[in-house]
Order: sequence, then C-alpha cells, then structure tokens
Amino acid sequence: MTQLLVLYEPEPPAVVLTLNRPDKRNALNRQLIMELSAAFDHAVKDPACRVVIVTGAGPAFCAGMDLAELLETLDQPNEEEIVQQDAQRLSQVLDKIFHCPKPTIAAVNGAALAGGAGLVTACDLALAVPDAKFGYPEARRGLVAAMVMPHLLRHVGERAARDLLLRCELIDAMAAWRIGLINEVVTGDLLTAALDWAKAIALAGPQALATTKALLARFAGPEEVRAEMARGSAFARLTVECKEGLRAFLEKRSPSWVGQ
Repeated sequence: MTQLLVLYEPEPPAVVLTLNRPDKRNALNRQLIMELSAAFDHAVKDPACRVVIVTGAGPAFCAGMDLAELLETLDQPNEEEIVQQDAQRLSQVLDKIFHCPKPTIAAVNGAALAGGAGLVTACDLALAVPDAKFGYPEARRGLVAAMVMPHLLRHVGERAARDLLLRCELIDAMAAWRIGLINEVVTGDLLTAALDWAKAIALAGPQALATTKALLARFAGPEEVRAEMARGSAFARLTVECKEGLRAFLEKRSPSWVGQ
C-alpha cells in the first residue's frame, strides 16, 4: 500500500494537513506537492472545514525541496522541461495556500527551511515550538529562493529578508517571532494551540473572512511577479553552479565555486 504523503485529518472546525515524509524531514518531492495541492482543493470544498492547519510529521516541519530528486532530474536529457514544470507546481501550491478562501495556520513543529519556510509564509498565521528553526539556505546550494521571496517580504522588512537570503543562517523561533515571520512561540502543545486559534477564527462569518483575505491579497503585489519568480527559480536549478552545490550538499562536503 502506497504511503500518503499528506494526511487529511478533520478536527472541527479545522482540518489538519500533515506533511508525512518524516524519514526525509518532509522534503517536498513531486508526490508530496501533488498531494498537498489536492488536499487544499478538498479543504476548500469541505463544508465542515473552516480553517486549514498545516503541520509536519516527525521532528521537522519541512526541510524544503527534495534535493536528491532534483539532482536526479538534472542528469536527464529533458531536464529543462522537468525543472520548469516542478517550479511551476510548487509556485502554484504556494499561491493556492495564499489564496485559500479559508484561513490557514502553519503549526511549525520543527525545522522549516527553504521551501518549507515558504509554506509557513504562504499561510495566514504561524505558530511554532521554541526549538523550531527557520532559514533560507538555497544560495549555499547554488539555488535561488526566488518563488518564496515575495511571501517572505510580505512578513518581514527588507533588511531582515536580505539577512536571511544572503547570509543563509538559520534563526530560532524567538528570532522569527521578533521579525514578524511567525505570530507566536508556543510552549505548550502546538496542535492544541493551533486548534484554539481555529476555534476563535470560526466564530467569524466565513464569507466575511474570505472577503477579508481577498482584500488583503490585493495589496500583496501582482501574481505575474510570483510567476516570474518561479521561472527565475527554475533557471537557477539548471546551472553548473547548482549541480555542484547539490552534489556537495549530498556528499557532505564544501562546494567548490571556483570556475563556475
């Protein structure tokens, strides 16, 4: 029996979507992205669902893109087509979360890195355990955090965004709270806290919430910019520098950027 990579669990008035690749730190491979997209479609149509909570199985929330899958793709003759499609799929999932008419909460149970941090910023609200880590290490792999950049900039100032994207250092939950990346650090049970927030949200009218979200989205910049960012992300994945960065990461060595 094939393992579901996204679990759909009703917890009225919410639905909890759990990224379910704990052995891979819930890394975003093609199957998980496809299932996450379908789960959000289901949640939007589910009349019992008023709020969508996203969390991770195991010790991590999401380690970002599955780099091993990406490296395998880069050795194929039609790599450009596949990479472009992969980037578009992830970009579309981020936009689907962002434009979801029902409020969304990221319950960050551990590390949320790269695309995993992107999932957090695409959600309306975010709660995290004290030992959660956040960061955008893409540039250290020869990648560019292009498609998550607009979502990051919506939450933090440009100075903080440049720090995260250029120094590529991880920050803890308290630091993430201070710069506005998350709403609260939870010292008790994370999912209980997220469900408490969902119950409070559900006291409001569903149409009023959907309209409020739609109006907020109008100030987030044109969708064309986010589509352009997806193309920029895909382009970076096709470079020699990216291949060296990925191989170095998977081989647990320092990359050699000389001559790239």
